[in-house]
Amino acid sequence: MMAPELQQTERRRAALLAYELFEQRGEEVRLTDLIATGRMPRRRLEELFEDDDDLFEATVELWFEPHVAIMEEVVAADLPPNRKMYEFFVRRFRVNRSRYRSDPAAFAMMCEAGAARFERVRSFVDLADHYLCEVIAQAQADGFFPGLEIDQALSLINQMVTNYTLPEALTYIDERLSEEKLARIIDTIFVGLSGEDGGARGINTIRIAT
Repeated sequence: MMAPELQQTERRRAALLAYELFEQRGEEVRLTDLIATGRMPRRRLEELFEDDDDLFEATVELWFEPHVAIMEEVVAADLPPNRKMYEFFVRRFRVNRSRYRSDPAAFAMMCEAGAARFERVRSFVDLADHYLCEVIAQAQADGFFPGLEIDQALSLINQMVTNYTLPEALTYIDERLSEEKLARIIDTIFVGLSGEDGGARGINTIRIAT
């Protein structure tokens, strides 16, 4: 049995190969496909991965690797609350935008694969929510988002910035997304997000003004 460190290194190597094949072929890569390349022994691959789903998960982990590093760095940073939240989103947005613009077709295919196998991506989405909750809690300690539970603030903020966190949004509105707009959204969140009812829901019916 391989040492844990070597196993992790070899899984990453195999995932890199699978991602390379995915970009070339535009379809999901299975263990048999990796074996057919001859670049890694069958026995080694079967030791590293339980099945095709396990290989796909390793590829997804590789995709999210820079995102996880960014979130950990930002959460630990000593920044004002609004700046911290902006960095939390904008740095990951830059990663996705760079990937998209370097190869739009491959990026779109990866988004489609992730949507089709969302159960294998969910853990990374949950991890992002976990880190965002930490950012929200730090902001609340400074008096922001009054009257909201962390989960409420999480849901509202995610909905407000969804175009900057969903990779597939880049495939159809890339030119309409910008770091400046994201900064304005974050500043607006910090100015007005609270549990107070501002009256937007109003009354049950709408009357024509006379």
